[in-house]
Amino acid sequence: MTRLPLIAAAIAATVLLGACSKGGPAPEPTATPETRPEATEPALDPATGLVMAQDWEIVRANCIPCHSAKLITQQRGTAEQWQAMNPWKQAKQNLRTFEHKTDTRIIAYLATNYPPDAARRRAAIPAALMPPNPYSSTE
Repeated sequence: MTRLPLIAAAIAATVLLGACSKGGPAPEPTATPETRPEATEPALDPATGLVMAQDWEIVRANCIPCHSAKLITQQRGTAEQWQAMNPWKQAKQNLRTFEHKTDTRIIAYLATNYPPDAARRRAAIPAALMPPNPYSSTE
């Protein structure tokens, strides 16, 4: 048990002396600072994660009371796709009907800040690699 502090001290002394024996000042780090594209992009709301762009407050006030902001930030769609969700939400989720101006601004915000992203989907499996379809009517 008493040898452990001695061994640790010997290792520390070896490392320190080895670093000092190279002579001269320590070299400057060669890594370049990371470029951060976020600096040019709008900031994210710390409470919701929504992009703080035009009309984000309207989205926060009208959408977040009913569901998590993650439901928005994890989705992607065109204006038509975002708009198509409303009739279903109104019929199945009891979404209230918005004024036309409010609805238009919400859809524009979503389509601009959460547009379709091809990189988020895997490529389709080539037909030659697909197994036979047991329900196919062709023989």
